[in-house]
Amino acid sequence: MALFHEYLGGLKDLIDQISEEFVEDLVSALEEAWKSDRRVLLLGNGGSSSTASHIVADLQKMVQLDTGKALKALCVTDSTPLLTAWANDTEYANVFSKQVTCWAETGDIVIAISGSGNSPNVIRAVEAGKEAGAVTYGLAGYGGGKLLETADKCLVVESRNMQQIEDVHMIALHLIFSSLRKRVAPGGPVC
Repeated sequence: MALFHEYLGGLKDLIDQISEEFVEDLVSALEEAWKSDRRVLLLGNGGSSSTASHIVADLQKMVQLDTGKALKALCVTDSTPLLTAWANDTEYANVFSKQVTCWAETGDIVIAISGSGNSPNVIRAVEAGKEAGAVTYGLAGYGGGKLLETADKCLVVESRNMQQIEDVHMIALHLIFSSLRKRVAPGGPVC
């Protein structure tokens, strides 16, 4: 099975390229957000939306179980009625930015995930976060696209294979989440 070895071999190479500096920076920012009761907003389209939603579940539930204090994390892709209302009444490029404008304040964090790095709704959300005074992080592939230029910090998976990009984004976010838990849990993570 050539694809088996090609896919996993390529994935291993991409995992080895995850920026330790990006991971450490985002872990520190999340720890500070937790300590300061700041919000963390995540977003993305398609598979990236699923990744954002998954990591919010990890961040919000597990940090609270470990410490008794929640990290105020939310995924702005999770309300289908709100997304479709913004898309219908304005345009699809506004579905995230209007929610970020609603929720983001100075010191909050916006984490935007885009495989291509060029999704207009993701870019507008990052711009809205910056306008609100939030710190913005991006996770992209395909050379980073506009997200690399727009976000304060951006992890770029140097691949043109969307599935591998999405795999690495999830691994990086699980690493970030696990590192945060280790830092904030008194005596170690609960489970």
